[in-house]
Amino acid sequence: MRSKANQALNFKVLLLGIFLAFLLLFVVRSSLSLSKENPSPMSKTPLPKASNVKTNAEAEVEAANCSPTCTKIPRSLAQALIHYSTSTITPQQTLKEISVSARVLEKKAPCNFLVFGLGHDSLMWSTLNYGGRTIFLEEDEAWIEQIRRRFPMLESYHVTYDSKVNQAENLMDVGKGPECTAIGDPKYSMCQLALKGLPAEVYDIKWDLIMVDAPTGYYEEAPGRMTAIYTAGMMARNREDGDTDVFVHDVNREVEDNFSKAFLCEGYMKKQEGRIRHFNIPSHRDGLERPFCPE
Repeated sequence: MRSKANQALNFKVLLLGIFLAFLLLFVVRSSLSLSKENPSPMSKTPLPKASNVKTNAEAEVEAANCSPTCTKIPRSLAQALIHYSTSTITPQQTLKEISVSARVLEKKAPCNFLVFGLGHDSLMWSTLNYGGRTIFLEEDEAWIEQIRRRFPMLESYHVTYDSKVNQAENLMDVGKGPECTAIGDPKYSMCQLALKGLPAEVYDIKWDLIMVDAPTGYYEEAPGRMTAIYTAGMMARNREDGDTDVFVHDVNREVEDNFSKAFLCEGYMKKQEGRIRHFNIPSHRDGLERPFCPE
């Protein structure tokens, strides 16, 4: 019991540290922007007369009437801090696993972040990508409604998965065919592994980060992550330029392990921490001749 309590405490300390780091960055950026817009008047104008000097009380009143350039903590960030500071439910990923994605987000945010799955960590991911766009794709409609009532600021969509875990072996063979290795928009792909019924926004946006942590995939008849992993890899390859960071959780399971290696490629893998793998996949439409997986 003590070790679980310590783990929960350490997790909350990490979250608070990450949020405060983003808050500090937000404040510094706002201050720099304000200083550029309003350069110091010292070299242009004389010192104000004594009658124009504000008292402490007057300064406090002025500060209370905050202008649009004030560095007030964003409401979404405040909600996330309060939620995770008071919640007894911790996200599915461990502290070390979360840190892998958080470090990439720290460099790329604000950015476009696509997450397969909606859970107790969704508010955290959305907040760490403050100012960017984070979309969550979830198979359970009842769970979507429950989360929306608690966190209406999260952007989530219901999706369906036709393939099941017990079909993984057959789909692995299918994925080796030419229709599955051809680079193109997954929406119009002839490959059985491509997800074609996602919301239009998902196909139109150029994603900087994609995380696959759904569908469930924990028993033979459950929807598997084969199509989500394949589609994430093809979205990354199909962007016009740049690269996409793709994360797959639960790689201790056979499907996630085999399909991430096959379709995100071991040559693109940057790190594995616990049950999460990080891949960095470059565009395959940038004019360079690239094999499906690097040798």
